[in-house]
Amino acid sequence: MRRGTPADLSNLTPNRARGQALRAFLPRCLPVQAADAAADYVPAVVARGSVGSLLVLLGGLVTATLPPSAPVLRLEVLGAVRASDVGRMTGLVVVLAGLGLLASAWLRLCRAVAVGDGEAADPRGGIALVRLAAIAWSAPLVLAPPLFSRDGWSYAAQGMLARVGLSPYEWGPGALAPDPFGPMPAWLAGPPIVQAVDPMWWETATPYGPVPLFAGALAANLTGNPWLLVVAHRGVALLGLVLLAWAVPRLAAWTGVNPALASALVLISPLMVANGVAGLHNDLLMAGLMAAALVVAAERGWAWGAALAGLAAAVKVPGGLVCVGIALVSLPAGAAVLARFRRLAAIGAVSLGTLFGLGVASGLGNGWLHALTVPGEVNTPLSATTLVGGVLDWVVAIAGVGAEPALFRDLVRAAGLLAAFAVGGWVALGWRTGSRSTAIAAVATVGAAFVVLAPVVHLWYLLMLPPFVATLRLPRYGTGGLVAVSLVAGLVAPLDSSLHGAYYAIVLGCMTVALLLPVLLLTRVARERLARIMAPLAPGVRS
Repeated sequence: MRRGTPADLSNLTPNRARGQALRAFLPRCLPVQAADAAADYVPAVVARGSVGSLLVLLGGLVTATLPPSAPVLRLEVLGAVRASDVGRMTGLVVVLAGLGLLASAWLRLCRAVAVGDGEAADPRGGIALVRLAAIAWSAPLVLAPPLFSRDGWSYAAQGMLARVGLSPYEWGPGALAPDPFGPMPAWLAGPPIVQAVDPMWWETATPYGPVPLFAGALAANLTGNPWLLVVAHRGVALLGLVLLAWAVPRLAAWTGVNPALASALVLISPLMVANGVAGLHNDLLMAGLMAAALVVAAERGWAWGAALAGLAAAVKVPGGLVCVGIALVSLPAGAAVLARFRRLAAIGAVSLGTLFGLGVASGLGNGWLHALTVPGEVNTPLSATTLVGGVLDWVVAIAGVGAEPALFRDLVRAAGLLAAFAVGGWVALGWRTGSRSTAIAAVATVGAAFVVLAPVVHLWYLLMLPPFVATLRLPRYGTGGLVAVSLVAGLVAPLDSSLHGAYYAIVLGCMTVALLLPVLLLTRVARERLARIMAPLAPGVRS
């Protein structure tokens, strides 16, 4: 591999060289008509995204579920706005306007780093620019409550359970409340730690691994304030963003993809900002660990990669899917089936040892095994198997066959999981070994099969895919599809369970999204921008 290719970024980024590269990079990344304004263009784009993030925060304070004890609710203006349908609709419009600004800034930044690519271009300035934008756009959301989902409040309560000696694998957040409270209306003053927890999960054990629970318990040793605990969990999630910032350029170097553009598609997309940062879901940390595991396996040995894969699974079990890529990248070219089985067994042993060992070392045990069915207690419209099974159940009910309720839903869900495992086996035993680019494609394929066929799918489940999809040599319209999915998944994030009952707000939100998408994707300027994003590749790098 030639010195100076993207794979050598870790050795070629001293502060002085980075500054020079960024200054040299900016004029090349601008449209011709804006060349004279190069010094102002990029800061304006970053500033636009920061304003969008701030609007998401302000609007989220109106639409998000907050514990009644939250000090911010003592502001009479905020309380009045939250109490009215008009106020909530206004808050939702502010959130969507903020996401629209973020999306516009993201597309412009993607175009900037894409146009700056070429034989003579140094991608280090583009990567530095993307990382700067990631910091600037995440900063306003660090202190925000959980947005677009109430899961963050459950994380805080689960950490408190572990801190007081109650296993989150045996008890739900309701165990922290005195019996008279139960799942209470929002206006009742119960214990602060459980006030904003979704009543659906009040008595439900957690399916998450020991890593987020142990981190939550450590934070609960310092404070019992649920908002501060949520901020601590967001800090843990942001570690995943840091890992992605480190790993994605290295993965891109394996396939010859523009590392700056790949970083932009992963780190600062509306999908990432809305669901990973604002939503503070554990999937962000899991995705960062998965990407790091594959890089470490190729550069430091499969055993270290397998240990990181076990750590990813200790956040959420699907993180272990990266083991398929680790096996392929660590075997020599043309490995026989028996050698594949042996390597998979060895990687599995290390990963499972790490996973179960963390449960023992943390004192939390491995009760998550019994709670893996918890997510399946809800039906989500993004789950293809749930939709197909539900339609079959409806047809059977109309026909008067008298089958058990949800019979076909459960059967189709089980078939979907078996099919996902079959895809994983096919990739692990049949795909090319000894190729880094194939390993990336393997993780993307197995991860996509899981997301498509899983019994429950939320928007944030998609976070595991961009680090591997964006670093592949995609067909021209493949990159366009990734951009479109990331855009839509970010813009529709506010239209979730936090708005249940606010039907006018949901309708207004859908109308706003319907207006934003054509502006961002279908106008002449938008099409030209997408064409420039889809075009470039970095200089070829051997796999």
